[in-house]
Amino acid sequence: MQRLVVPFMLLILGCSSSSITTSGGGSSGNGQKKYRIAVIPKGTAHEFWKSVHAGASQAAKERGNAEIIWKGPQVENDTAGQISVVRNFITKRVDGICLAPNHSESLVDVVQEAVESDIPVVIFDSGLAAGADYLCYVATDNYHGGQLAAQQLASVIGEEGNVILMRYRAGSESTEQRENGFLDEIKKFPKINILSSDQYGEATTQSAMAKSQQLLVKYGHEVDGIFAVCESNCNGMLEALENAGLAGKVKYVAFDPSEKLIDGLRSDKVHGIVLQDPVAMGYTSVNMILDHLQGKETKTRINTGEYVATPTNLNAPESQRLLHPKMDE
Repeated sequence: MQRLVVPFMLLILGCSSSSITTSGGGSSGNGQKKYRIAVIPKGTAHEFWKSVHAGASQAAKERGNAEIIWKGPQVENDTAGQISVVRNFITKRVDGICLAPNHSESLVDVVQEAVESDIPVVIFDSGLAAGADYLCYVATDNYHGGQLAAQQLASVIGEEGNVILMRYRAGSESTEQRENGFLDEIKKFPKINILSSDQYGEATTQSAMAKSQQLLVKYGHEVDGIFAVCESNCNGMLEALENAGLAGKVKYVAFDPSEKLIDGLRSDKVHGIVLQDPVAMGYTSVNMILDHLQGKETKTRINTGEYVATPTNLNAPESQRLLHPKMDE
């Protein structure tokens, strides 16, 4: 049962070791004001964020009137570091901020500080709790992505058996939505039993592998399928499955690609990868900020789409585009 979904169409055209990189700088050449837009990812270590950066840079280049300033904490659990980055950009009086909050509640106050300093903020990738008047939210429908993962896992285990959900990190809104979508959808299959759904892999591949190994020691003799919810978790779980001699024997659905996971699709070690469009995420976020700054109407919520790559559709154009998104160096 192959489930695909909602590819993103560019509907909005026209409408810690931290690093800083800029793109789109210099004079606009046509007398327009040159806007400085800060783009702040959850972290900078994963391939996903390099693709977001590529999309943001593409938008700045096309518009011709923006400079992208890219900075974020290296690891995604450095919430204090991310707050410091936002405050630094407020002090520098950038013209706009695009932020992927690595904690849904902890970033609320600093986002509101930016807004009250007349700096518009677009939230992308992962949602923010109530309390900040940000301009727009640009993201995957992560709940639906979790549902797609459940449908794919149910399909490959024959709609019966024992499954594990490995969570990511408490406070990460995007992955919590994936987890909720998965759990709600998997309940629709009465012959599927959830062995574990309360364990967290945390922010690195190493921590995810350690937690995965614990889960496999406890449940490896009875688990039929596993879902992990983000790149670092997925890489860690795959490594643990390989080390335990269970890769390919236990059906495995991941979320977000890496070269290791893509190789797993080819070798029957991974049985589905739910894909986002990080290039569109960065591209759309910057365009929304620039539209607002130039007095154009903006949307409050934009879904960039979700799609499931499987061993059977691996070579389809949409699979290839999202499995190998453009990345900034």
